[in-house]
Amino acid sequence: MKNFLLEQQQKEERIGILTKFIQSNPEARELKRAMAVKMALQGEVYSKITQLLGMNKSCITTWKQKFEAQGINGIKLAYKGAKSYLTPKQRGEVITWLETKKYWDLDELVTYLDEHYGVIYQSRQSYYDLLSDAGISWKKSQKVNPSYDPELVKKKKKEIIDFLEQNQAEIEAGRLIVFFVDECHLLGDDVCGYVWGKRDIRIEIPIKNTKKRQTYFGALNYHTKKFIIREYPAGNSENTVKFIKDLRKEYPETRIALIWDGASYHKSDEVKDFLASVNNNYEPTEWRITCIVFAPNAPEQNPVEDIWLQTKNFLRKCWHLCKSFSVVKWLFKFFTNNQKFDFPKVHQYAPCS
Repeated sequence: MKNFLLEQQQKEERIGILTKFIQSNPEARELKRAMAVKMALQGEVYSKITQLLGMNKSCITTWKQKFEAQGINGIKLAYKGAKSYLTPKQRGEVITWLETKKYWDLDELVTYLDEHYGVIYQSRQSYYDLLSDAGISWKKSQKVNPSYDPELVKKKKKEIIDFLEQNQAEIEAGRLIVFFVDECHLLGDDVCGYVWGKRDIRIEIPIKNTKKRQTYFGALNYHTKKFIIREYPAGNSENTVKFIKDLRKEYPETRIALIWDGASYHKSDEVKDFLASVNNNYEPTEWRITCIVFAPNAPEQNPVEDIWLQTKNFLRKCWHLCKSFSVVKWLFKFFTNNQKFDFPKVHQYAPCS
C-alpha cells in the first residue's frame, strides 16, 4: 500500500512538472512531446495520443522513458553545434518556402531552420526579419470599454485585499477557501486567432459548425492555485447554483468565498435564495458562502480571464489538431481542469504584495 501511494505521489509530481512546462509556452516540438508524455502518465491509450498528436507509439514510449530518466531535460531539444546564420542562397530558399505555405507559425520556422540548415538564431528578431522579407506580418487589434472606471477598480481591489488580509489565517488553515470565478463560452471558431500570414491573403481554417457552443464555469483556488472547471449547457442562474453546489462537494466542511463579476445570473433571485438558505442562522463573518463582486467593465481584474486566454491560445497553437468540436472540448479540459495556474495577476491581491 505504501509503495502504491508513493508511486501515485511521484506520478502526480511528474504530471505537475509537465503541466508547468506546457503552460510556459515552449517550442512546438517540446510542447508536443510534453503533451504526449503527460497524456500517457494520465492513462490515455496510445492510439488516442497518436490520433490527437500525430506521434508514433514508439516515439511516445521513447519520450516517456527519457522524461522519467532525465526529467524535463529529457524532452527538451538539444541544440549542439547549431549555426547562427544562413548563407544568401539558403536565405532565398527559406523565403521561397515561406511564400509557398498556406499558414505560418514562428515555432515551425524555428524548427524548419534547425532541421534543414542547422541554424538557431539567438534573437527572435532574425526570424521576424525572415518573415518580413517574405511579406508576412503579425496583425493585432486592441479593444477598450469606454465605461471603464479606474477609481472603482482601485476601490474594489482594496476591498478584496482587505478581505483576504482579514481572513488570512483562516485561508492558510484551510477553513476558508477563496475562489476567483468566471464563465467561458467556448465556440467552434475559438480555434481561429492571430497567425503568421501573407499581408494580401486571408488565412482560412475550416469550421463546419460555428454555432457549436460549450459553457464552462471555472474557479481558481486563491491559496493552492488549483483550477476547477465544470461543463454546463449555458451560463444561467440554475447552472450557477449547480456550480456552487459542486464546489461545496469538493470542500464540504469549509467556508467558501466567491469573487466574481456582476453577471445578471450571479445576482438573480434564484441564486440569492440559495445563498440565503445556506447562510441562514450564521453571522456574516461566518457565512458558509460569501460573494464579492468585481468592479464592472473591467474583466482584467479576474485572474481566471488569463486562464481562458492561455487556454484559447493553446487551442489556436494546436488548431491543426482540432478536426472536430469534441476534440476542441477535450483539449480545453485537458489544459485547464485540476491544473495549477500561478501567474502575476493572482498575486496582485496578496495582502503582502
